[in-house]
Amino acid sequence: MDLFIAVKDDNTMKLNKISLAVLCAISLSQQAIAADTMPDETAKKENIETIEVKGSYIAGYNAHSASGASRLDLAITDIPQSVSVITDAQLQDFQLHDINAALDTATGVNVERIETDRTYYTARGFDITNFQIDGIGLPLTSGNNHADEDTAIYDRIEVIRGANGLMTGVGNPSATINFIRKRPTADNQLTVNGTYGSFNNTRLEADGTVRINDTFAARAVAVTQSKDSYLDRYQTDKNVFYVFLEANLSDDTSLSLSHSYMSNDATGNNWGALPLYYTDGSATNYDRSTNTSADWSNWQVVKNNTVLELSHHFNDDWRLRATYSHKTTDEDTELFYVFGTPDKDTELGLTGYGSEYDLDDKHDLIDMYVDGNFSLFGRDHQIVAGVNYSKMSYTDSSLYDYTTGNGFPKMPDLNTWDGNTPKPTFKDSLRGSDVSREQQAAYFTGRFNIVDDLHVIVGGRYNDWQAEGVSYEVDQEADYQKFIPYLGAVYRFMPELVAYASYTETFVQQDEVDIDNRFLDPITGESREIGLKSELFNGRLIASLAYFDVVQTNIAVLDPATVGLPIDLQKYYGSDGISSTGYEIDIAGEIYSGLNVSIGYTDFDIEGDDIVAAYTPSKLFKLAATYDFETIEGFSVGMNMRWQDDISRNQGVVAAGFDNTGADIVTKQDAYAIIDLMAKYQITDNLGLAVNANNVGDEKYINSLYWAQGYYGAPANYSATLTWKM
Repeated sequence: MDLFIAVKDDNTMKLNKISLAVLCAISLSQQAIAADTMPDETAKKENIETIEVKGSYIAGYNAHSASGASRLDLAITDIPQSVSVITDAQLQDFQLHDINAALDTATGVNVERIETDRTYYTARGFDITNFQIDGIGLPLTSGNNHADEDTAIYDRIEVIRGANGLMTGVGNPSATINFIRKRPTADNQLTVNGTYGSFNNTRLEADGTVRINDTFAARAVAVTQSKDSYLDRYQTDKNVFYVFLEANLSDDTSLSLSHSYMSNDATGNNWGALPLYYTDGSATNYDRSTNTSADWSNWQVVKNNTVLELSHHFNDDWRLRATYSHKTTDEDTELFYVFGTPDKDTELGLTGYGSEYDLDDKHDLIDMYVDGNFSLFGRDHQIVAGVNYSKMSYTDSSLYDYTTGNGFPKMPDLNTWDGNTPKPTFKDSLRGSDVSREQQAAYFTGRFNIVDDLHVIVGGRYNDWQAEGVSYEVDQEADYQKFIPYLGAVYRFMPELVAYASYTETFVQQDEVDIDNRFLDPITGESREIGLKSELFNGRLIASLAYFDVVQTNIAVLDPATVGLPIDLQKYYGSDGISSTGYEIDIAGEIYSGLNVSIGYTDFDIEGDDIVAAYTPSKLFKLAATYDFETIEGFSVGMNMRWQDDISRNQGVVAAGFDNTGADIVTKQDAYAIIDLMAKYQITDNLGLAVNANNVGDEKYINSLYWAQGYYGAPANYSATLTWKM
């Protein structure tokens, strides 16, 4: 199954004399230590309570700080980039149990559901590949997410839009998604949720904290969920377990160990999706339930992630933090793909394509940095300096059936097909990959107080990475070095209003191959952003306006000569350049007593790639709002809405033999809005009930035109959740 071989892991590097940055930082911290007197025990304890780079927020939809942009624990208004946060309250209110549903609510983020178990994400017209956990992480292995990733283990989700070269080193100027994990709470607690909904959606979730003593604490989350689908034959079973162990070894030192386990077992999943046009160029219009999966299709994904963290405070101003992460992914699949173009009268002309695919993927990452405050020229400043090492290795294999006649069957009418097709014998043409990629990097960030109310952030990251191995007969050897600068400034005009500007460069390795089966050279580019941010109503509401201008060169463009081939056989070429220019508005917080909102609007234009510009919605509007009734204690209602403008995809031209031969074939999806509603009531101090209704307008729409195929989104569906707290 060749489409899996392309690995967009931009972090395969080696280090060459880059430890100097950390040595200098440690030296600086030791000078600071020598200059300071030792704080008293009370000051130490107060400092310990606030040092975790986790951000903070009030109850509701307003987040006050985020750390994923620079490792500096800054207020959102002090970050020279567009930032929004999906809070725990928002995740709970609208039952956003998976990251796709959660990111649907994020300003500027477009969730491209190309298949049931594979999803791409875009922002500002570029793919989002950088996903972090507590600020640590590597780009997604293949540039997309597989399976249903649960949100139960996360406290909130930070979305840092634009390039984030300081923390990730490489990546598109789209956005970085930073998942902040749950940690032990201040007191013992236990919450149990039970949900039942449409399509036999059954979910049980437990989340609890135990404080053993003043030194040790633990938090654990467990989830089990089983559900059918509106799609024929599609069904999933998911199990999640997460534990976080925390030890305060002294007043200055803390150690934590955590592990997460996720198992997702899907049957009836699709690989590829529905054909969207007939041979005469007219659009197909299948039932929403139509599925291209065989009745034997399955996709099992198991993910494990272990994280060890050490934090030590030298004094009130300086800290050392070290993190080690070990992540594995095991995938076993038997897939069925349908390609070709059906005849409008007979609905015939399609061909099936079976494949067995297995993947074993391992990521190891070490990150260590020091951060602190220092005085220079009579002003206080902040600095972060660190090193990062990561290694990713994976092996995968694909098998086909070229001998029994079951590997490439002629398809019947999809409208009436029940998925019944003989299962191929996957023993032919073994192909696969054995690839390792390594990165070593050094980074620094300084936030300098130049004059009153003006702060300048200067930083950079040096990446040195290489890859070796073979993937589907293509040599993966690569060696790149790149320094990525970052410059930002924030000026506070008045206590409630700031203006900011930022600049950085981008560098992205590509996994697409050209007509000669050679990987394209990396993407390079520049990203600029300016904006305004304001805190209103005594900090209960944060509003921001951003204008961005991004230029990138050598971005992969689908070779028109291969557009009609199966996805894993399509080829690409590097474009002369693509640019994205536009603006974003983001508002989050309490705009009226009891009324919490999260509002986002994005409007941008893409130039240089007509295909991307057409299938990417250039206007997005997101609104989430809840209102707590003062007159009915414990009762609240809410609405979650997302709207996008029309999109399209040019599919080629009508072949000979039709009256409209040579006419363009264009698939269109009109603008649409999806509206979800919720109501919840706190029956007692310990017991609550919530009811959610999704897509209440029963809108029928194609999920994505990111690929030439697509499938329809879910119809109206409902759920009820009972929550018990202790």
